[in-house]
Amino acid sequence: FFQAEDGIRDIGVTGVQTCALPILEEDLSSIAVVGENMRHHTGVSGRMFSSMGRNGINIRAIAQGSSEKNISAVISTADVKKAVNVLHEEFFGNSAKQVHVFVAGVGNVGSKLLSQLHKQTAFLESELKLKIHLAGLMNSRKMLISEKGIKIDEWQNELNQSEKANLHSFIENIIALNLPNSVFVDITANAEVADVYASLLKKSISVVACNKIAASSVYSNYQQLKETAREYNTSFLFETNVGAGLPIIGTIHDLVRSGDRIHKMQAVLSGTLNFVFNNYDGSRPFADVVKQAQDEGYTEPDPRLDLGGTDVMRKILILAREAGQKMEFSEIANQSFMPEACMQGTVEDFYQSMKNNEAHFASLLDAAKKEGAILKFVATYENGKASVGLQNIPPQHDLYHLYGKDNVVLFYTDRYQVQPLVIKGAGAGAEVTASGVFADVLRASK
Repeated sequence: FFQAEDGIRDIGVTGVQTCALPILEEDLSSIAVVGENMRHHTGVSGRMFSSMGRNGINIRAIAQGSSEKNISAVISTADVKKAVNVLHEEFFGNSAKQVHVFVAGVGNVGSKLLSQLHKQTAFLESELKLKIHLAGLMNSRKMLISEKGIKIDEWQNELNQSEKANLHSFIENIIALNLPNSVFVDITANAEVADVYASLLKKSISVVACNKIAASSVYSNYQQLKETAREYNTSFLFETNVGAGLPIIGTIHDLVRSGDRIHKMQAVLSGTLNFVFNNYDGSRPFADVVKQAQDEGYTEPDPRLDLGGTDVMRKILILAREAGQKMEFSEIANQSFMPEACMQGTVEDFYQSMKNNEAHFASLLDAAKKEGAILKFVATYENGKASVGLQNIPPQHDLYHLYGKDNVVLFYTDRYQVQPLVIKGAGAGAEVTASGVFADVLRASK
């Protein structure tokens, strides 16, 4: 027996069949919250049902005894274990809330995320009352699911000794475990992984996506994912889709929810391209600067997504949608600076072709220097239309003083008409991207 402040003394489970002729439903159980003094505490039933609802536990029937000492509900037998854990956490949860995390993609960013989770374990438990329980890992070769938990400081050894990776098996196992407070984290650039979000959200499993593919897919799919998350009372979060750890999407939400209207956004959204053009001064080939950016972990796995503007197009599309604009990827104008020959063949062909076209890149740099300007790849959204392209930025422009791999977004709104609201900072790199994913995991945990 337990004793909670609101008078709850115990949570019990019994098997049950319900029959409302001519339909017989099987595999159901009754779960009851029992307490001597709970009739004197308001909100007990609300806490009981809302806590189960947040975890995707469907209530089939409800009853309360005349003595008001017992509230019972009929649920699927498959949900019993999760329901008991959820209710004990809700009513007797003096210890930390346990959050079950499943991570797809444990490369550069993923490994940094796990390291950050490990370092913050004590703080999360003592200050936020959260206990991160790493329950699953998957990369392109291996996958590991463990209800007991994976030791974060030994995850590499455990994963290397696990079974061959299979995405559909991984997702099926996550759903079958049916653990409370589950969060799926996608740190891949894989379209197949993005396709499983809906099946997870329908099971009230939160999705944190570093992967931009879902949020920049056709509008109907993007909208459906957001509606599914709302319907099943869970989270679909993708702050790191734009600006790594910068609070760009969160700021748009704050503006829109508080009644402001965004008319224009002007932004440098590629840490890769900003790094490249900040370091390309004509002293060495353009291809060498791009290779440096890739070696330092700033580019997408295929650098052509950055150099061709595809990545920036996805980002401005996501920002426009979050600002309330119904827009498709095909509607974004792209003034590409890359010769078509560079975009053909393999990644190795891409680098060789850039070397062959060095004169083209040098001419772009020379033209900017003659105007006293610098090169920036700029994304613009204004009054329902979006475009991306290389621009010559003069010294007086707000985008001029942007160094290293930094990103910047300028918001022009009803409230910020003359002087824009500016968000600026490191927009690429494994450490800052992992920190943004970490923040989304904590938001989903709430």
